[in-house]
Amino acid sequence: MSLLTVLASACSGQFWANTLTPPWGYDRHADIAYGPLDRQRLDVYVPHDKVADAPVVVFFYGGSWQTGSRQGYRFVGQALASRGLIAVIPDYRLYPPTTFPGFVEDGALATAWAYRHAADYGGDSAKLFVAGHSAGAHIAALLATDGHYLADTGLSIRDLAGFVGMAGPYDFLPITDPALKPIFAPESAWPSSQPIHFVDGDEPPMLLMHGSADKTVYPKNSRNLAQKVNDSGGSAILEIYPGVGHIGLIAPLAAPLRMTGSELDDFADFVKQVSTDSQR
Repeated sequence: MSLLTVLASACSGQFWANTLTPPWGYDRHADIAYGPLDRQRLDVYVPHDKVADAPVVVFFYGGSWQTGSRQGYRFVGQALASRGLIAVIPDYRLYPPTTFPGFVEDGALATAWAYRHAADYGGDSAKLFVAGHSAGAHIAALLATDGHYLADTGLSIRDLAGFVGMAGPYDFLPITDPALKPIFAPESAWPSSQPIHFVDGDEPPMLLMHGSADKTVYPKNSRNLAQKVNDSGGSAILEIYPGVGHIGLIAPLAAPLRMTGSELDDFADFVKQVSTDSQR
């Protein structure tokens, strides 16, 4: 339990999760530009034992749209690669200097890069997923619901095979946190920041994962989005993990904590099942 406590804290957790991440079983292709700006870089994790035309997952990390780096999420790249998935982990612009929707626009560029380069790493662009944790899940969710972001890159929502959201904020108006208000200013733009507002039934299949004890992003975000998607004729699977908090939801992706939860298997099984179904 002491190891779980250390690894579940945000800053020290990333350090120890990466330190204890196995260096074998995958190749990491680092510091690849997907745009001209400093923060528009990504890493690709390719499993040694991948199958032909493997699924590709673009994973966006969290950090309240203000902090984070792809180097801190090697444990996620290794986790997905250990399940035969190709993982793409991008950096994106943060506040400041950018505000909404700058980080979502970066997400769209990174996703378009993954689509166009999937085959270079043995992946299949027809099995392209967007995913993320916390603020990263918000970015991925907007890509999967508000079609104009991908359209600006020459893609569409139909080019996504699926979306996996971990503890994501999808329906969080009104914004009351003083630290978040300037990120999403002006108030008149708040509705356009909410993924739930763009659901109309054309979204890719979704897996929405949330801890019941999450006090940072309340589980109602995932519950509300799942209901809206399913009521609109789409497909959203809702998984609520009893007693699990905000960081605790992603902690089992770290190699030393795999036995503490089923989150990694649930994530990978969803990606593989959707990929199989889409080929039929």
